[in-house]
Amino acid sequence: MPLGPWRKKNKSTKEHLVDNEEVSGGHAGAGTQGKAALNGAGLPPPPANLRPKLVFHTQLAHGSPTGRIEGFANVKELYAKIAEAFNISPPEILFCTLNTHKIDMEKLLGGQIGLEDFIFAHIKGLKKEVEVYKSEDALGLTITDNGAGYAFIKRIREGSVVDKVKVISVGDHVECINGRNIVGTRHYEVARMLKELPKNKPFTLKVVEPMKSFEMLEPRSKGGKPASDGKISTGKGTLRLRSMGPATVEEEPTEFEEKAVKKVDDLLESYMGIRDSELAATMVEVGRDKKNPDEFAMALDETLGDFAFPDEFVFDVWGAIGDAKQERF
Repeated sequence: MPLGPWRKKNKSTKEHLVDNEEVSGGHAGAGTQGKAALNGAGLPPPPANLRPKLVFHTQLAHGSPTGRIEGFANVKELYAKIAEAFNISPPEILFCTLNTHKIDMEKLLGGQIGLEDFIFAHIKGLKKEVEVYKSEDALGLTITDNGAGYAFIKRIREGSVVDKVKVISVGDHVECINGRNIVGTRHYEVARMLKELPKNKPFTLKVVEPMKSFEMLEPRSKGGKPASDGKISTGKGTLRLRSMGPATVEEEPTEFEEKAVKKVDDLLESYMGIRDSELAATMVEVGRDKKNPDEFAMALDETLGDFAFPDEFVFDVWGAIGDAKQERF
């Protein structure tokens, strides 16, 4: 595999990746059971007549009436439908959570949506600009993106550099680094930018926090049932939005898929400082029918060569997929 931004000569790859700024993958989320992949790619959506006629319920997380949305084929279209329902601009939406109005990073709308999930949209609130002194190599941030060009903070490690800057919070959208606008930048590029900031020097962050929720608004465990037959209303189906072809309604992920995707997502964070459940799912799909690690590595390079994954990471992913197949988790 070619050398990429995550690989350095004459030094251990893992040594220089584990402690870097952690950055999470777009469509990141907890991988909630009974959900399906969202497509944020810039490929043409399928014709409207081929899209599933499913209705989802949504609210603005800080409080609003309930809206109904349908007919979306990727994340950007989902945000556009939510914006249309509440008469706001799509760029106002920072991210969505499922079945809770709270800024709960375990309930982020990630790679999948269950047919009965209730969608809460978190929109832009207060803008903040802060100077941070980088006293350590790692800032202690985990950053994900929303699938539509916005990076935001998913986790702050206790006692870290950023943890000491109390005006920065989980859920804040990172808009600029040292005056450079990073809207539209992929999560792994944000990771590289944060990693390359010089130690023992200050840098400036511009962030936008989500509009705060009303405390009296209780989270929902289930949304209203879509207007469809009883087979779909069980909540065990998933809406899978593909990069190519029409969206389809499928059964919930198998136990193998759930375990393998979670393990690969953990490896992504450990080695590369990113989390991305959709990317992990793609890697699991690539490795599902491969007979040996070399065959898997070649297929992965053909499919996801832009990431320039370290060789050690690729073999660990192969091992994780194998463990899932053998139910060794």
